[in-house]
Amino acid sequence: MSRAETRQKVFAAAIDLIAEQGYSATTVDAIAERAGVAKGTVFYNFGSKEALFSALLEHRIGYLAQALRDSAVGATALDALDAVVLGQLRFFEEYGALARVLLAEMWRTAWQEAIVQLREQALGVYADVLRRAVAEGQIREDLDIDTAATAVFGMVLTVAIERQALYPDRPVSEVHATLADLLHGRISR
Repeated sequence: MSRAETRQKVFAAAIDLIAEQGYSATTVDAIAERAGVAKGTVFYNFGSKEALFSALLEHRIGYLAQALRDSAVGATALDALDAVVLGQLRFFEEYGALARVLLAEMWRTAWQEAIVQLREQALGVYADVLRRAVAEGQIREDLDIDTAATAVFGMVLTVAIERQALYPDRPVSEVHATLADLLHGRISR
């Protein structure tokens, strides 16, 4: 198994365990066992549990940001906004554990670099689309873009977690339609 494959297995095990029981309760032993590798392999690849989690956040936030950038297309900025919301819902449908970790663990002061990365990369996609919507005259010029980007991202994150936990059979398209209606009613001119 290559080093990259090993890191992916450890990342998958760590994110699942942290989502299930929290960062503090998750041990390197448990991560290694779930990943099917020796404890020493985890330390060899990451050095510490903290470094593993930091690398995990950086890696997965990068995936999320790329998924949002890839989905930010549309004839108008509001079409692009709707597409980004749908892209985020679909991403968290596939990577639900990351959604739970972001909501529960991300805001600790130890992970400030990851918060900056999330803000610049993932929330930055929302901010760019919202700026475009202002430029196109589709939303209010006085909208606080940074706050709006955080609010939309957080709303979608929370709804994605709720859907997974309580309504897993609810179609993503139905959830997306509700969110789009809510957004258009609140930020449109």
